[in-house]
Amino acid sequence: MFSTLRDDIRCVFDRDPAARNVWEVLTCYPGLKALWAHRVSHWLWNHRLPWLARMNSQLARFLTGIEIHPGARIGRRFFIDHGMGVVIGETAEIGENVTLYHQVTLGGTSWDAGKRHPTLEDNVVVGAGAKVLGPITIGTGARIGSNSVVVRDVEPGSTVVGIPARVVAKVREPSDRVAALAARIGFDAYGLSHDMPDPVADALNVMLDHMQTLDDRVIALCERLRAHGEDLPSGELSPIEKPEFCREHEEEQAASSAPAQDDSPDASRGGG
Repeated sequence: MFSTLRDDIRCVFDRDPAARNVWEVLTCYPGLKALWAHRVSHWLWNHRLPWLARMNSQLARFLTGIEIHPGARIGRRFFIDHGMGVVIGETAEIGENVTLYHQVTLGGTSWDAGKRHPTLEDNVVVGAGAKVLGPITIGTGARIGSNSVVVRDVEPGSTVVGIPARVVAKVREPSDRVAALAARIGFDAYGLSHDMPDPVADALNVMLDHMQTLDDRVIALCERLRAHGEDLPSGELSPIEKPEFCREHEEEQAASSAPAQDDSPDASRGGG
């Protein structure tokens, strides 16, 4: 038991640089108090004293702002940073070295009995305001971005963001085909920007690559038909006119980048 308490205190220092000393951690960290209260509630719950377990958890909720159902199973070195608004449901399962930030919900999506809350494997980090809903599994080492809503399983080591949460992939350099087609149609694809690692960008890159492949095949087909005497237009595509909002945006950028002119009387006289 004492080794578990030491682990609880040590993990606070490991994950919160604001922690200064043991006394501060013991008295000023609601996540630690909520975890210790939950261990008592969980013991009562397992020994068929549900009312006492729920009353103890409600008292902890009143004191810390963190609601953990007595039936939830929590592993070692669990850390809740700040903690206000955290809700952990009855059938939730949390592995070791897991970190939650404030306003995280490990909730259910069904009124049916049985497993209805998520399972978080070891070394998972859940950002502030995230909602993890349903009997899903968050794999080892996964990270969930702030304010995300996760309703599907997350693979180990993945990072998910958004509503609904999607896997954030590493930025990949666009292929020559994608770059050529994007330049031809006058559109800077999401995937061409290095600061937008988003699955939508990957999907758009695939579409552009597919369009370029179809374009090449149509040109090759036209060339073969032309070689057999067919009267066909040239293989070059006509330029695509940019939409009005694109032209307006370019004009605004050009105007903002132009050097400002000084119309003051002193400037007109050459500055004196």
